[in-house]
Amino acid sequence: MSTQMLMEVDGEKLKRLRKQQVWLIGDLAEKSGVHRNIISKLENGRGGAYPETIRKLAETLDVDPSELVPDEE
Repeated sequence: MSTQMLMEVDGEKLKRLRKQQVWLIGDLAEKSGVHRNIISKLENGRGGAYPETIRKLAETLDVDPSELVPDEE
């Protein structure tokens, strides 16, 4: 059982970054090792992600992980 907490992801930004690469969700899933269902949920704001998942997505999209989490208000 993981003790890590789920973090909120900026789904709109994740989707925008993916589309900038001209990738489908399946492409990002294959390249990052993150299941397509998880990516879909994140892009649609239906759940959070573990820090490791955010790191994998950010690395694949060539951005800092902080770019995938909502800005603090």
